[in-house]
Amino acid sequence: MYGLQAISACNGWAITFLGVTIVFSGLVCLSIIISQLPKLLDVWDNRFHLFSQLKVSQQNEVEIPPPITPQADQNFIEAIRNFKVIVQWLGESPFSLPKLLDLAEKRGISQPHSTLNQMLHEKIIYPDGNGYYLWQDKPEFQL
Repeated sequence: MYGLQAISACNGWAITFLGVTIVFSGLVCLSIIISQLPKLLDVWDNRFHLFSQLKVSQQNEVEIPPPITPQADQNFIEAIRNFKVIVQWLGESPFSLPKLLDLAEKRGISQPHSTLNQMLHEKIIYPDGNGYYLWQDKPEFQL
């Protein structure tokens, strides 16, 4: 057996296709490396400058200020009064927060979610550990 019959019998066409694919893939990789070589050489030449900039940026990191706590202005004190009236109307010592929010929305209190969040941050309302909340009377918010 000679010629094309021998090539077909011993899987010569598949081996040829595989060889061409390997060579073509190698040439593509080589062309990508050569096209990116100028950028790589620029980075290598400026490595000391880049490292010094990195050190300077790490030293000059901007400190994030702590979150601003809301101040007790008159609107907030008025909201505390409104919420306290609702809690007293509920008549429950540990009260449900969703129930309080629902009643505050029905009563037309402006921004009840953010006001209640502010009251939680100020520890005017605090959790009792069982899923309910209690009212903490602070001296500066005596009504």
